[in-house]
Formats: sequence, C-alpha cells, structure tokens
Amino acid sequence: MSASGGTKAIVAALGANLAIAVAKFVAFLFSGSSSMLAESVHSLADSGNQGLLLLGGKRAQREATPQHPFGYGRERYIYAFLVSIVLFSVGGMFAVYEGYEKIRHPHELEAWYWPVGVLVFAIIAEGFSFRTAIKESNESRGSLSWTDFIRRAKAPELPVVLLEDFGALIGLVLALGGVGLALGTGNGVWDGIGTLCIGILLIAIALVLAAETKSLLLGEAAGTDQVEKIKAAVVDGDTVTGIIHMRTLHLGPEELLVAAKIAVQHDDTADEVANAINAAESRVRAAVPIARVIYLEPDIYNAAAAAAGINPAKAPGGAPATPDPEAATPGPEAPEPGAAEPGDTASDDTAPGDTASDDTASGDTGKPTESGH
Repeated sequence: MSASGGTKAIVAALGANLAIAVAKFVAFLFSGSSSMLAESVHSLADSGNQGLLLLGGKRAQREATPQHPFGYGRERYIYAFLVSIVLFSVGGMFAVYEGYEKIRHPHELEAWYWPVGVLVFAIIAEGFSFRTAIKESNESRGSLSWTDFIRRAKAPELPVVLLEDFGALIGLVLALGGVGLALGTGNGVWDGIGTLCIGILLIAIALVLAAETKSLLLGEAAGTDQVEKIKAAVVDGDTVTGIIHMRTLHLGPEELLVAAKIAVQHDDTADEVANAINAAESRVRAAVPIARVIYLEPDIYNAAAAAAGINPAKAPGGAPATPDPEAATPGPEAPEPGAAEPGDTASDDTAPGDTASDDTASGDTGKPTESGH
C-alpha cells in the first residue's frame, strides 16, 4: 500500500483499538456495564477492520495476470466494503441489542471507577489515533472540505479510519454520559440508553461507508482537474488536433485507465499517427502519473458529420442523425481551423462533435490503433 493509502494511520488505529478493547473488557468484567461491553466489542471490531484494510492493501499489490489483466487494485475497495459490513453487524447491531436488553433489565453498576477510568484512557488513545488520521489525510485533502474528501477520495483507507475514529470518540462520550447518568441517578437504564445510542451511531457510519465504497467498486472516473490535464496533454495542435470523446476509469486508487478517440489530420501517414499517439501517451503520463493504461484511437474529424448532430437516444458515441444532403460532403474532411480544439467535440456525449465517433460518419480509417502499457 502506498503512503497515500494511510498505512501509518491504520497502524496507529490498530494499536490504539487493541489496547482499548482489552481495557474496556476488563472494565466490563468488574463493573457489569453494558456500555463497556458494547464499546469493547466495538473496539475489537475496529481492530479487525484495520486488519482487513492492511490485508486489502497487501493483496492489491499483486501483479496482473491473464485472468485479471488490469491487476488487483480494486481489491482495496472490496476490503473497505467488508469493513462497513463488520462495523454494521458486529459493532452496531450488537450494541443495539445489548442496549435494548439493558433497558429492559437494568441493574446498578459495580466498581464504577473502572469504566470511568477506562473511558478516559480510551478517549486519550482514540484522540491520538484520530489526530494521526487527520494529519495523514491533510497531505492529500488539499482545499476540499472533510465531507468532500470522504466522498471523493479514491483511496478508501483514510476515509474509513477517519470515520471509525470519529465514531469511536463520539461513542466514548456517549458511553461516559450513560455511565455518569446511571451513577448519578442510580438507574441502570441510562447505561442501556448510552449503549443503544452507540449502536445507532455505528450503524449510521457503516451505511455511509457502504455507500461510498459501493461507488468505488462500481468504478469512478478521474477527478475534474485530472480530466482537464489529460485533455490538455493529449492534443499537440499538429498531428493530434482534438479529442472527439474520452472516458476515464479508476482501476484502483492509484491506477487510471484512459480511453479516447482523437482527431488527426486526414493526410497524416500511419507512421506519423503512431508517433503522435506515443508522444501523447508520454505527455499524459507526465501530467497525470497514475494514468498507467492508455488507449488512443485515431479518427478523421469531419465537420459536416459533426454539424449533423447525433441521436440522443443511442448509447454514448451513438449513431449519427440522417445527414443533410446539402451539408454533407463526400469523403472525410480535414479539421476546420480551430474546430478540433480541446473540448469542442470531445468529451460531452451530447455535443455535436460526438457524431465523429461513429465510424460511418467520421471517415474512420479502419481498425483502431490502440496503445496501452
């Protein structure tokens, strides 16, 4: 796992959670507090979650195989999704059940100083872990808000650790409040209410994690800034005059696939086109280093076909509309001055220029010339 995966934050959280889990369980044995039992299971589940994140990062580093030609980068997303399931079932549902039982059958706390002392220790330890996660996240967060960072981050580990640690700190405060109210009123129901609140909190966090990691598993495109850098790098204004359309897809947190149909001059030789594609790949990798798999298909930009528009009911890059006999010209046309500048016909499926992506309208020269590494 790369540094951007937050290995340091994961290890810090793992060490803190293991120590806290043991301390909470000891406090439960001496006091009988259901909040302590729920929190000890919560910390134990968190420890397992950090183990899953480390395992996912390790397995994602495996080399590509014929059966998995794009590698195993998405395995990190799978293990992050498993974390949300564990947090929901082992942490949240157990705490809800334990809180419900304690409300139904309350009993007075014994040796109250054990849970109070352990909770104070746990807050300090979780605060250290949370601080480490924040520091690691700030290195890649940039100007994004914390909400946007969690929603847009392609590496799942840091958002997972951040939400886990945040939930743990809030849960500890709830547990301390439940224990304090139970001691102050002599009514053990408050301990059960605190436990129930912890369970609801963990379930809410688990649902947020599940939603975000599901999006990553389905496949997300590159960020807007990366897309703009790729567009600018592909076009050289000489052989590659524009982008007809382009797609990007994260194969993993640090591996990006780029596929584009590019406009070239109608009188370029095959050798010139091949050299232009190789040069464009080099420029893209220099601009966006995680763009490791690149496929570029050359095509002839046809202004008349582009002006005819497309049928929006078709799939992306779909069929052209019936051409206007007066507007159409036989054979491919060279790009008009400025017609194939970046963004003119490129990435928007509804843009008029996308007609050029259809081989029958754009003057496609035959089989696509692809280049990927």
